[in-house]
Amino acid sequence: MQEREAQQAAQAATPTPPETTIAQDTAARIKTNPADTATLASQPAADTSWTYPGPKPLPGAILPEKRILAFYGNPLSKRMGILGELPPDKMLQKLDEEVANWKAADPATPVQPALHAIVVTAQGKPGRGSKYRLRMTDKMIEDVLDMAKQRDAIVFLDVQVGRSTLQEELPRLVKYLQMPNVHLGIDAEFAMKNGGVPGRRIGSFDAKDINFATGFLADLVTEHQLPPKLLIVHRFTQGMITNTENIKLDPRYQVVMHMDGWGGPALKKDTYRRYIKNEPVQFTGFKLFYKNDTRGGHRLMTPAEVLALTPKPMYIQYQ
Repeated sequence: MQEREAQQAAQAATPTPPETTIAQDTAARIKTNPADTATLASQPAADTSWTYPGPKPLPGAILPEKRILAFYGNPLSKRMGILGELPPDKMLQKLDEEVANWKAADPATPVQPALHAIVVTAQGKPGRGSKYRLRMTDKMIEDVLDMAKQRDAIVFLDVQVGRSTLQEELPRLVKYLQMPNVHLGIDAEFAMKNGGVPGRRIGSFDAKDINFATGFLADLVTEHQLPPKLLIVHRFTQGMITNTENIKLDPRYQVVMHMDGWGGPALKKDTYRRYIKNEPVQFTGFKLFYKNDTRGGHRLMTPAEVLALTPKPMYIQYQ
């Protein structure tokens, strides 16, 4: 597909998230399961310096030494997030402003800027192969990489598989994911493994899907001797991620369970407690929506309010 066609499709065909974006299901507290791999870092029982689940980070790991602050969206669409809503220079200027806000709110934790780009977008129509997804062009990805260089930002490539699979979509991104500054995001909301149309109901990923993605990243780290990769997993309901206790952890990657729901501050805090804090995996993330969070007279949460959450999110995303 040509660049102009991709831009039109990204703007016109991406499904609108359902109104039931933040559910009120009850979650059970479960624990993480360490990976059964010889590369797991051992940790003496008496060592209390590492408080996060899983192995201690390898050299070059970003978390928890830095907090990541990401702008999310698609540069070909003004409707999918701040990354594409503003011209690149104004977007990067606003990113600078948010980085400064977070540095002021928590001076002890350095802030790592990031651009989080949707490179496979879910579609409301079947499209080629009836996959209900549209792959962005290499040029689009390279444009994001060029923008990121201007701020020494890392890049996340986000995948909305529709009726495709991670097994089908991730190999195409290898040439980018093998770069040390490029990481991965996977969006369960638009993973329609049980059928249906993206945007009409909420999809899901199982621990097996997440383990495939992390295994894919781990292999790249080993093969190319890269610093640990990051995987961002979007979640805002109980059913979006299943069998969380079976998610494997390994020092070659870091898993962020990311609270992706919108609404007023009270509702966002409750969703974070139910589906992120109560089902810990490793690190946590929190999304702030410039538009959706401020509907109905609500206001955008401040960095100080987000930092008051337990555990403190180490990945912050603005849409």
